[in-house]
Amino acid sequence: MMDVGRHPNIELLTYAEVEDVSGYVGNFKVKVRKKARYVNENECTACGDCAAVCPIVVPDEFQMGLGTRKAVYIPFPQAVPSAYIVNANECLGQNPIACGKCIEACEKRCIDFDDRDRLLNIEVGAIIVATGMEVYDPAVLDEYGYTRYPNVVTSLEFERLISTGGPLEGHLGRPSDLQRPRRVGFIQCVGSRTQDPARGNPYCSNICCMNTIKAAQYLKDNYPDTEITVFYMDLRAFGKGFEELLMRSKSNGVRYIRGLPGEVWEDPVTRNLRVTVENTTANRLENHEFEMLVLAVGMRPATDTEPIRQMVSLSKAPSGFLKEAHAKLRPVDTPTKGVFIAGAAESPKDVRESVTQASAAASRAAILLNKSRFAVEAITAVVDKDLCKMCGRCAEVCPFGAIQWEKKQVARVVSAACAGCGTCAAECRFGAIEMRHFSDQAVYAQIDAILDEDPMHKIVTFACNWCSYAGADTAGVSRMAYPPNARIIRTMCSGRVNPEFVWYAFKKGAPVVLVSGCHYVDCHYIDANRSTTRRMDGLWDGLEKAGLRPDRLLLEWCSAAEGARWQTIMKEAEKKRQSVTVEEVEQTRAVLATLQVPSPRNPRESDENQEAEFACMRCGNRWTGYYSVNLERTCPQCRSNSVRWLRVKK
Repeated sequence: MMDVGRHPNIELLTYAEVEDVSGYVGNFKVKVRKKARYVNENECTACGDCAAVCPIVVPDEFQMGLGTRKAVYIPFPQAVPSAYIVNANECLGQNPIACGKCIEACEKRCIDFDDRDRLLNIEVGAIIVATGMEVYDPAVLDEYGYTRYPNVVTSLEFERLISTGGPLEGHLGRPSDLQRPRRVGFIQCVGSRTQDPARGNPYCSNICCMNTIKAAQYLKDNYPDTEITVFYMDLRAFGKGFEELLMRSKSNGVRYIRGLPGEVWEDPVTRNLRVTVENTTANRLENHEFEMLVLAVGMRPATDTEPIRQMVSLSKAPSGFLKEAHAKLRPVDTPTKGVFIAGAAESPKDVRESVTQASAAASRAAILLNKSRFAVEAITAVVDKDLCKMCGRCAEVCPFGAIQWEKKQVARVVSAACAGCGTCAAECRFGAIEMRHFSDQAVYAQIDAILDEDPMHKIVTFACNWCSYAGADTAGVSRMAYPPNARIIRTMCSGRVNPEFVWYAFKKGAPVVLVSGCHYVDCHYIDANRSTTRRMDGLWDGLEKAGLRPDRLLLEWCSAAEGARWQTIMKEAEKKRQSVTVEEVEQTRAVLATLQVPSPRNPRESDENQEAEFACMRCGNRWTGYYSVNLERTCPQCRSNSVRWLRVKK
């Protein structure tokens, strides 16, 4: 941070937060709130006279609550700028001034309680999101006794205890009596690798194993007589030099036991900790006693990540971390042009990985900023001003915020921000939005060509470009045999599939229509396939209202690597096609020719998180669950995604 603070081309805004981001690549407008420090950072010399006289003593967040600080303080020793700051919520000297001792002690007259927050409007060409991560709070895991037993600490608290800049100035001591522990235990994967959301997260937090191995080796180097035991599920030492460090710690006497303790008890006299663990390697139960127990807690996304994600329209992985545009080819890019990610905002990672990714993000941003012009693919949306009814529905569903709209004004597409998913065109009921190279006329022409001859043997299939269409390619190049009846219409996203396309296909005599896209959490266009599910619910309901079989319309998710899944989808779709008779198709055509297309009855916002009934269009299974627009629906019987929302149970 010191190098950044000194750099002439970098403006460092500390004690500030981003409140709003608007615009698009090359033209972002960022609103930043520069919070009041109540100390003139340019005049403060960090002498500490103000902190010496401050009567307020509170737990120090930097020391994980193991130390204390004053209401006027420096956040951490390496903070930039090296100037004090007053916490207005803790200080006694405001509204009205009841103390004022720091003002009297400051010879430079740096403290000003009349200071106020400032709003800064900044124009930038690119944005790098590096919001980091936070540690998991193991208090909910009551069996380990965290917060009940003082000598049970987290790995981060242990780091502060042994740090030379910590509360004990590098001299190890356990919190209960500050005596040096002779027997120390480490418990791995606390809050990680569990399928129970109440007990943690399902993913591996990456850094915990090596953090424990490093801490154990540190204790052995500085306190050779310390007995150290590590309880683990798996040890993942996959980085450069990591395996060597693990072998070194074992050779120095660190004991590794495969198995996690079930419960921790404290001896009320000695304050020692007793654990019982199943040693799965030796296949026996063992009892151990420690003077200090360290929980290797996992990592979770920083709380600041979610509001930033929404401001700049980024994708989110199931873990809650930000999702990159492509894990292999574009690891620091995001679906939003001009926005990049770095560090632990994308996934848990150590310092070396964070530095590597930060360098890559900086390089990508520099390449972008060095261009005088930015080229976009010619697949963007175009608004017909004469047909636009100024309803604003297109702006609501655009996952990138690329459509600018205000009441009583025609919608306008910002081409630089538009990714060409086509969700807006499918949402517009007035045909006012056209997609370049994926126009409505082109789709209708393909449907006509497919169903002109022998329609009973055809399956009209809408496949998204990035996953389903690529999954069909994977099945083909892998020589996976499946029925050849599908006729694929490629769209950039399943969100491009207008309900009118489906009705038109059925009117033309299609026995089965299949819509396929990216998996729910892997949409190339952030969350555009949520609109697909919403429209499919309406179509299934419309078919039922018209007296037609709704299971002739199928919805499936398939990724580019799932050739075998595409093979299964095609086989199931063919079974469904064979169940449709010529008389049924003719009846469908007659009904749709004479009746107006039924209006869809979509789930309402009030139905969110309500108990609802669902039905599978593939196998006919029915069950009860909870409706959520953000939840991927999968049939518990056949694992199909052709799941129809029926109704909320009253």
